[in-house]
Amino acid sequence: MGYLIGIMIAKKGRAGQGICLPGGRHPVQERERRSQRFRPEENRPVRVIILAGGKGVRLAPLTDAVPKPLVPLSGMPVMEVVIRGLAAQGFRQITLAVGHLSELIQEYFKDGSRWGVEINYSLEPEPLGTAGPLTLISGLTDTFLVMNADILTNLDYRELVRHHRSQGNIATIAASECEVKIDLGVIIKNGQGLIQAYLEKPVSKHLVSMGVYVFEPQVLDYIPKGSYLDFPDLVKRLLAAREQVGYYPFSGYWLDIGRHEDYERARQEFEEKKSDFFF
Repeated sequence: MGYLIGIMIAKKGRAGQGICLPGGRHPVQERERRSQRFRPEENRPVRVIILAGGKGVRLAPLTDAVPKPLVPLSGMPVMEVVIRGLAAQGFRQITLAVGHLSELIQEYFKDGSRWGVEINYSLEPEPLGTAGPLTLISGLTDTFLVMNADILTNLDYRELVRHHRSQGNIATIAASECEVKIDLGVIIKNGQGLIQAYLEKPVSKHLVSMGVYVFEPQVLDYIPKGSYLDFPDLVKRLLAAREQVGYYPFSGYWLDIGRHEDYERARQEFEEKKSDFFF
């Protein structure tokens, strides 16, 4: 890409001016510049984009005839849980990016008035990945929230947006710490055919994306219109361009309903924790 970090350590100068960015900008000044650039008025409404166009193949056969956003939790579609949570926090403008079995989703959610929100639809004529559908949505001229339709969480989206604006990020990813267990003995080698250490069923912790993002409209410049692009590739493009991408650490409840075991867990825990989801 030919991008250079261009960080120089100055041998002379006033205190606090030793580190510079390309063009002679100081990191503190650069953060403030970005913060002012990407900080709309705090009370400005934030539009929400819910990605609801996937086929949900990992939940088949549940999703053979029913789109994944309509898979029920205690008799309520999972995306209704998401929309109720957003409505309870004051979000009113919601766009559903739909594709697979879109007519069933539109028939159920209609204009959103029964939840006190305004719902409109953006139809994806062919699969465009997770980021590609954003280019089909008109009117994204201010800070907007993007999220998957199949997550169960008590995340305060308002705090997420406030954090994003205060940092001056072009993009912010909600992140949760996840434990990954390997159910095998792991061998640590020394490169000479000998074992240096042996770990029995180790557990490691990683910060993972929750499938919830806050974006500034400038991110659309990095997504070719009508082309397939996933969020990981979008983030890589932003980082390569030296854009400021941040994360929002969240330690509350979060579950991605991607597999059958996740769905069974969601069904059980939703019954137990209904009051946690802003009802």
